[in-house]
Amino acid sequence: MAEVVAVAAESLAGSRARAARTVLNQVVLPGEELLLPEQEDAEGPGGGGERPLRLNAGARSRVRVVCGPGLRRCGDRLLVTKCGRLRHKEPGSGSGGGVYWVDSQQKRYVPVKGDHVIGIVTAKSGDIFKVDVGGSEPASLSYLAFEGATKRNRPNVQVGDLIYGQFVVANKDMEPEMVCIDSCGRANGMGVIGHDGLLFKVTLGLIRKLLAPDCEIIQEVGKLYPLEIVFGMNGRIWVKAKTIQQTLILANILEACEHMTTDQRKQIFSRLAES
Repeated sequence: MAEVVAVAAESLAGSRARAARTVLNQVVLPGEELLLPEQEDAEGPGGGGERPLRLNAGARSRVRVVCGPGLRRCGDRLLVTKCGRLRHKEPGSGSGGGVYWVDSQQKRYVPVKGDHVIGIVTAKSGDIFKVDVGGSEPASLSYLAFEGATKRNRPNVQVGDLIYGQFVVANKDMEPEMVCIDSCGRANGMGVIGHDGLLFKVTLGLIRKLLAPDCEIIQEVGKLYPLEIVFGMNGRIWVKAKTIQQTLILANILEACEHMTTDQRKQIFSRLAES
């Protein structure tokens, strides 16, 4: 039994140190260590060397690597924290590095700084609103985090209202904090969402698919009925059409698109267009 455990531990340790570029679009497991290509080593003699990401190196690296969801920097190492497929996006300058993240299917949302989400106001606590964003704990929202809000001119926010905002603080050791203004102090579409419409929840993978620049689903949906729609990175969608029937049809289509093929989706949209 001890031999089996030793062999399993050896294989796990050996599988941790894998080059990131060799496992792109492949499944990675929590606990694996990824090795990132070092541009300075590749340019020097004996190029092609790889080593773990060094955050405390004496000389500043010319390669800028951004770790997205599913990856965590632990000292000078880059560890996988989610099970899924490893993805990579090249930087616009083409100087190496870029963004690495793990694409996984999950229903529970973990707050990430900068994400735009849809929350539900659950309580008022002094000058702070408590907002349910679908995470492990509610987020806090100050009444001054709205466009034009002052101590005298407070926003009209009630318990049960829907809030569209973004995270400015999202740390595993701190309470998440939301705001409804951008860096210039403008609402830019954020704030209290109208009382009409329908709010429903989908998987986080479908949200990322719908928000992709080349997504055809949103273009096809927009041709059916005039609508207003808000996407939250926490898996919530708010949609409103002219009638309740149209609103329900749009919600059902968006929920079902995750498991449809392209041909099936085109058939449904053609039937709705004819009717």
